[in-house]
Amino acid sequence: MELQSMSLWPFWLFLLLSSMHVLCFFGSAANFSNETDYLALLHFKHLITEDPLNSLSSWNHTLHFCHWQGVTCGGRLHPQRVTALNLTGQKLVGPISPFIGNLTFLRRIELANNSFNGRIPEEMGQLLRLRFLGLDDNKFTGEIPANLTRCSELQLLYLARNQLVGRIPTDLGSLSKLTVLALGINNLTGSIPPSLGNLSSLTLLYLSRNRLEGNIPDDLSRLVRLNILGIRENELSGTIPPRLFNLSSVIIFDVGLNRLHGTLPPNLGLTLPNLQQLLFGVNQFTGPIPVSLSNASGLALVNLNNNSFSGSVPRDFGNLKNLSRLRLWGNELGIGKGSDLGFLDSLINCSSLQLLDVGINNLSGLLPNSIGNLSTQLNELSLDNNMIFGSIPSGIQNLIGLTVVNLGYNFLTGRIPIGVGMLNKVEQLYLSSNELSGQIPSSLGNISQLYRLGLSRNNLMGSIPSSLGNCKNLQFLYLENNNFSGTLPRQLFSIPSLIEFHVQNNSFNGFLPQEAGYFNALGSFIVSNNKLSGEFPSWLGNCLSLEYLLFDGNFFGGSIPPTFGTLRGLQILDLSRNNMSGEIPKYLEKLALRSLNLSFNNFEGELPKQGVFGNASEISVLGNRKLCGGIQELQLPPCSSKASKKRRNSLASKVKFSVIGVVLVLISLSCFFTTLYWVRKCRRKPFTAPSTEDPSMHVSYAELFKATDGFSSDNLVGTGSFGAVYKGLLDRDATMVAVKVFNLQRQGALRSFMAECDALRNIRHRNLVKILTCCSSIDFKGNDFKALVYEYMPNGSLDEWLHSDDDDQLRKNLKFTQRLNIAVDVASALDYLHNDCQTSIIHRDLKPSNILLDDNMIAQVGDFGLARFLSEVANTSSIGMNGSIGYIAPEYAMASKASTQGDVYSYGILLLEMITGKRPTDDMFKDNLSLHHFAKLALPNQVMEIVDPRLLVEEAEVTQGNKNHINIRNRMQDCLISLVKIGVLCSEESPRERMQMRDVVAEMHIVKDMYLKVKIH
Repeated sequence: MELQSMSLWPFWLFLLLSSMHVLCFFGSAANFSNETDYLALLHFKHLITEDPLNSLSSWNHTLHFCHWQGVTCGGRLHPQRVTALNLTGQKLVGPISPFIGNLTFLRRIELANNSFNGRIPEEMGQLLRLRFLGLDDNKFTGEIPANLTRCSELQLLYLARNQLVGRIPTDLGSLSKLTVLALGINNLTGSIPPSLGNLSSLTLLYLSRNRLEGNIPDDLSRLVRLNILGIRENELSGTIPPRLFNLSSVIIFDVGLNRLHGTLPPNLGLTLPNLQQLLFGVNQFTGPIPVSLSNASGLALVNLNNNSFSGSVPRDFGNLKNLSRLRLWGNELGIGKGSDLGFLDSLINCSSLQLLDVGINNLSGLLPNSIGNLSTQLNELSLDNNMIFGSIPSGIQNLIGLTVVNLGYNFLTGRIPIGVGMLNKVEQLYLSSNELSGQIPSSLGNISQLYRLGLSRNNLMGSIPSSLGNCKNLQFLYLENNNFSGTLPRQLFSIPSLIEFHVQNNSFNGFLPQEAGYFNALGSFIVSNNKLSGEFPSWLGNCLSLEYLLFDGNFFGGSIPPTFGTLRGLQILDLSRNNMSGEIPKYLEKLALRSLNLSFNNFEGELPKQGVFGNASEISVLGNRKLCGGIQELQLPPCSSKASKKRRNSLASKVKFSVIGVVLVLISLSCFFTTLYWVRKCRRKPFTAPSTEDPSMHVSYAELFKATDGFSSDNLVGTGSFGAVYKGLLDRDATMVAVKVFNLQRQGALRSFMAECDALRNIRHRNLVKILTCCSSIDFKGNDFKALVYEYMPNGSLDEWLHSDDDDQLRKNLKFTQRLNIAVDVASALDYLHNDCQTSIIHRDLKPSNILLDDNMIAQVGDFGLARFLSEVANTSSIGMNGSIGYIAPEYAMASKASTQGDVYSYGILLLEMITGKRPTDDMFKDNLSLHHFAKLALPNQVMEIVDPRLLVEEAEVTQGNKNHINIRNRMQDCLISLVKIGVLCSEESPRERMQMRDVVAEMHIVKDMYLKVKIH
């Protein structure tokens, strides 16, 4: 027995050593894995540039990384491997380390609501266990990594509210376990991939506020578990696939602010029984509003505004007990009968109603007394711009929750109910453009929150109650075009928040107070056509934000106060038809006035000639018999002999100084040339704002501030050398505009502003961007403000279509026909500038980003900030190497004068760029190889090898299935060869060898005709 035990000893020893070896191996492996996670986290921290909350202060060697803030490690099987990273809302700044891909046990990444930037690392595709990825509310750029589709366990993907570009990866449709896909509020382009219809588990699809286009795929109707569909604020078109209305699980259906059309199915409320929010506003829908909506008993929010819905407003909306917001404004609702307002009676049952807006329709009828029985939770009541008649029911005082009341532009009669003063939460009260009569109830002074009061264009009478002075938050007061009389209450002039004060066309009398509070925000003060008298109030000179000051048609006396010289933002000043006297102050020359009317007063003395006084179309001084001088167009008599003598003495002095100057010149010739240079440099034309087709399109800083939502980054559409461009919506007529704001801190910005105004003042061409107006004012902080307002171009710039991202291989598809039309448009614009203007204009900065495309893809050349009149540069040396790299003519680098041939060069480069799809600054162009030489070397036989590949795809589509395809392909190639030849000839190094713009236009039309024959065949 002992012998047997002895013989087994070597075996047991071997087994023990082997076990120890295995244990050591696995222990080392575990340590190695821990080290990988540790190093990955350290690298993540290393790239963080800002940590204001010290969220990563615990990320150091004194603690095991599993105890670091935001880090969670695994359970029993992998206790020391990182499974979750949660740093939501920590205000962290910096890129995400690619080493995050080494945290292979991660299941959750929650980094929302920070300021992470840069691209989303491709390495995230290595996280095969990942189930939750939350990167929303950051500043990520670039494209969505396509290899995220390798994370097959992914269930929730949040990438909303970033700055992502490119297309939505088609392969996202392979993430079969995905329940949430949130990509909204980015800059994504392209169409919605039909493959998303494969996400059978999806409950939320959020793609709103991008730049998606095309139709809504019918494939989305396969998302049978979908609760939320959000695709608002894109560029989607077409109709909504009918099967999409059969997704009975949908709670929120949001397609607002697109270009969708069609009608809503009559059974909508039956097929979508769980619907809570129906958001179809700002589209092109027509037809009736489905009565069946009342069957969706959970419906709380209905937004169908700004479409073309017609017929009656369903009376069964009262069955929707949870209805809180009903927006139907901006349609064609109403059948012109007194019963149009019957739906209001049913809404009494909606105890949760907070907003009711049916303005701008065709609703007719008597305003029912039942309106006073609506929900006390109602915040906004808007029935404006309809055909409603009758009096305002006194029961309106029961709606104590109201903050907005808008009954303007109807046919309401009777008095304003005293009980309106009981609505102490009201902030905006609009009753303008009705037939109301009687006096303003003094009870309105009890509405302490009131900041906008509109009572204009009625038949109101009597005096203004002094109690309105209690409304210390009042900013906008509109009382014009009534029958008011009496004096303006002194109390009104102690409201420091007033921005607009309009009381024109009444019968107010008496004096304006000679002392008043400082109206730092006052921008528009209009008291025209009343019976006001007394000295002109000097305190208006303290209102530094004033832009519009109209005192015409009164009995004011005295002179223009010297304090007016501080009103740098003043744009329109009308003092006509008063009893004012004295000399016209010379300091008015320095103000940025667009219109000055001093007619029919008693002004005397010499009229200034500079500034606004230098433009006869912007000034009127009729009826001032004692005025003299001024510019010749005003036809005033010459000033008195005393003044003439003074001028002769002045002239004699100038002659003496000239003689001395000539002697000095003879002594020192170099000094003469220096003086000549500076005299010419300083000789400038007085600035006048560009004319517009509509003289009423003058805008103030406040209007532009409001239109662009405070120049919000959400409305930023581009930046340039001297400022930024914002899109905005002007309230006055819902005009979408582009506002170019100049950064006056940048050297040359002011000159760019003036140059653009100068160039655009008198030019009109279908292919030149249309300037609506300009704004030369001061902002709310008292700083100079200058901006140009253009028509908004919804299709952006040519650059965006050609190169939305250099790394993006799926850019917008700009077809050959469109490229050809754009090239012809641009050539036509340059031909007009060079040859058809009264004075030829040189653009000097032609490039794709300065070519804008309208709704019909018609090109319009813009950005004249560097433009010059040919006459200005004809007798000067080089005006500097201005323009953009790659598009600047080579002679400009050698101090040559600017010329039309410089624009021809830029056009040639532009044309080659449109054909090849390559920028002139592409990395391939080096070692003396340029875009010009690249194209020239390809002529004529290799042209098809250098054209944009997307054009080759189009060529294949055109010729496919055509028996004569060989001949058609040859003709298309001939077109492309001709265009490359034109581009090469225009971009020759020597200006003498380049084409003239008029010849370019002719050749381009020949190519266009050639291509049309290709399309016909």
